[in-house]
Amino acid sequence: MRGAGRATFAAVMLLVLGVLNVIYGIAALDKASVLVNDTRLIFTNLNTMGWVTIILGAIQLIGGFSLLGGNTFGRIIGVIGGTLGAIGALLSIGGAFPWWSLAIFILCVWVTWGIIVLGDDEPESI
Repeated sequence: MRGAGRATFAAVMLLVLGVLNVIYGIAALDKASVLVNDTRLIFTNLNTMGWVTIILGAIQLIGGFSLLGGNTFGRIIGVIGGTLGAIGALLSIGGAFPWWSLAIFILCVWVTWGIIVLGDDEPESI
């Protein structure tokens, strides 16, 4: 299948992004000091940001595990999770670590592209 290796990479990256987002969400709920020093928040407070990030991480984890299983559901949820992750990274670009947010954005776009181009083999022409 064309793009199977890329889709496997995308699934593993979705799992990594999902775990990171769950950890960041728990840190935001815990009001960790790394998230409040000189940080402008899009949402109302750290509690809201924490829950949104945990839900995003759960969507990415579900998409990653389902994509590893080869399900169409995994492709749909993976594209949604990658797109929402890219939007979330763009929303946090003005914070204390803009290069990290930009790297996460590029990774999310790469993951989304890797899932979208997954398809059947093209027939060989003689």
